Amino acid sequence: MIDQVTVEKVLETANSQIVEVVSDFVTLRRRGINYLGNCPFHNEKTPSFTVSPHKGIFKCFGCGEGGNALNFIMKHDQLSFVDAVKYLGKKFNIHIEEEEYSPEQLKQKNERESMLVISEYAGHYYSKSLNETDEGKSVGLSYFRSRGFRDDIITKFQLGYSPEQKDALTQEAQKQGYKLEYLEKTGLSIVRDNYQADRFRGRVMFPIHSLAGKVIAFGGRILKTDKKTAKYLNSPESEIYHKSRVLYGIYQAKQEITRQDRCYLVEGYTDVLSFHQSGISNVVASSGTALTSDQIRLVARFTKNITIIYDGDPAGLKASLRGIDLVLSEGMNVKILLLPDGEDPDTFAKERNEEQLTQYIDEHQQDFIKFKTSLLLEDAKNDPIKKAQLIQDIVRSISTIPDSITRSVYVKECSTLLKVDERVLVQETGKMQKKKQEEDFRRNTPRPNAPNQPAPQVTQPANAAPANPFELEEREILRFLVKYGEKMVNPNEEENKVSVGQYILHELKQDDLLSVNPIYNKMMDAYDGFSANTETPALKFFVNNTDPDLSKLASDLVGKEHDLSRIHQKFGVVTNADDLLSNLVPKVVAELKWKKVKIVLKEKRLLLQQMENEGNMEALLELMQELNTWQQVLAHISKELGGRTIV
Repeated sequence: MIDQVTVEKVLETANSQIVEVVSDFVTLRRRGINYLGNCPFHNEKTPSFTVSPHKGIFKCFGCGEGGNALNFIMKHDQLSFVDAVKYLGKKFNIHIEEEEYSPEQLKQKNERESMLVISEYAGHYYSKSLNETDEGKSVGLSYFRSRGFRDDIITKFQLGYSPEQKDALTQEAQKQGYKLEYLEKTGLSIVRDNYQADRFRGRVMFPIHSLAGKVIAFGGRILKTDKKTAKYLNSPESEIYHKSRVLYGIYQAKQEITRQDRCYLVEGYTDVLSFHQSGISNVVASSGTALTSDQIRLVARFTKNITIIYDGDPAGLKASLRGIDLVLSEGMNVKILLLPDGEDPDTFAKERNEEQLTQYIDEHQQDFIKFKTSLLLEDAKNDPIKKAQLIQDIVRSISTIPDSITRSVYVKECSTLLKVDERVLVQETGKMQKKKQEEDFRRNTPRPNAPNQPAPQVTQPANAAPANPFELEEREILRFLVKYGEKMVNPNEEENKVSVGQYILHELKQDDLLSVNPIYNKMMDAYDGFSANTETPALKFFVNNTDPDLSKLASDLVGKEHDLSRIHQKFGVVTNADDLLSNLVPKVVAELKWKKVKIVLKEKRLLLQQMENEGNMEALLELMQELNTWQQVLAHISKELGGRTIV
């Protein structure tokens, strides 16, 4: 844990120098008081990415991303909050001292860090062996060059060579002070009694990096022809490496995946290298393992669009179909590219430059339905039983898609391709979904003989938010809170001065006007606890807030310098909003109240219609009295708004 004072110091420093932070990754040019560049989070030709040094925020008006310096680093490098704070602390020479760990936590932390350090050392050792030793140059480097890889690609991926000597790395690492215990735990060395040996001896080495760029494991390819020895050998599972959660090349590809909003998935290490060498870097590899849910979610952090590239081997293709269903079930948009017979991604990419390769992919990638249908129809031919099985197989794939609209589109397309009644496919899809739900329920429901086990709770997905009918009005109020919270609504009234923030909080509290959006309520509560004890500007409080949700929302609200609402437009072009606060702030609050009352009236009128049919006169008269009261409230608010609504 990092103490709060240090976090706030890092945030304030980084936000005050946000141009310097962003400039490490984006080429910015000055435009007025702000800076402009191409957004690193989506692919654009016309710059829409703005950095505001006086506010300490960035905002892209193309994709909507925004926030402070910390938000930028977290998003760009996919770092956790703590890691992003450490990154910025290091950049601005701010000493970060973490709170003490428990003995168990400290042991685990030290062990993990020791394994990362020794893996990093091994990466440098293998690279030096490849480039600076006679054996490495004559065997390893000559192999990479015979495969057509340029020196810049060899350097970019830190490729290396493990000497043929039985324990070269093991001995050298121990001489340098690294413990045999961690050489064994990372899988770099094999240790049995008095026997010590390098796991990867005599192989060219492919370091595997984490999202943050740390070396966490290795893949090694043998260069001898030996049927008894595996061609490729990977590091074993360890505290720092879980192969089902890692994709080769993700560190080198993540930024371009975000910019292109698409990821290409291939199978092997050299496939990734060849694509990069051809100029396409938004590519990762599953490294010969079956695709897993964790790997798909890793890609989903950067894009929802994935193109899986297969070579022309029919047996391998059919075995890979399960992977497509897995990708679909994670809500990804999937396309398939089938290369010509005899080609694999490595050789295919080597023969083409970036433009040719991109054009081929664009012209030949297929929607998964068309791909799977054409592939399986070859087997079915005119056999009705096989065709029925084919339909079942494709419907099973469609049923895994979580989004109902996407499912319905695929059902319609499948109906056309297979010449099957759409209603039949809808029915079958529904059956399969129901069956899956029942299986999930059984799997998550405690057995009767486990009375102490709590019953499973059905919860709404974390990303699901209820529709907010007051979105415009609430955002307008929050915008005033963030931009003018500490300013006075009535600066000329000496005795009854009240700030914008105090006025807004009081008005919303007295009428219990909570939002259905929890982050909006969170922003109000945060400012309520803060404003009573300080005169710090509200904008500074929110932009420098240690809660990423609040700082991002604040940046979104004030990101555009002249983001005029319809209320502002009523009063003409606003050159100095401070002068109009006494008029504008009460009106934006009144607008929210007006709309809420309108909805209450609508609900009461519907209830009145129902009660008229039931004939309960006593309840009817009571409701009519309520309606009359609400109409008076509406008339009063409308008068405040000048007799008509504005938003």
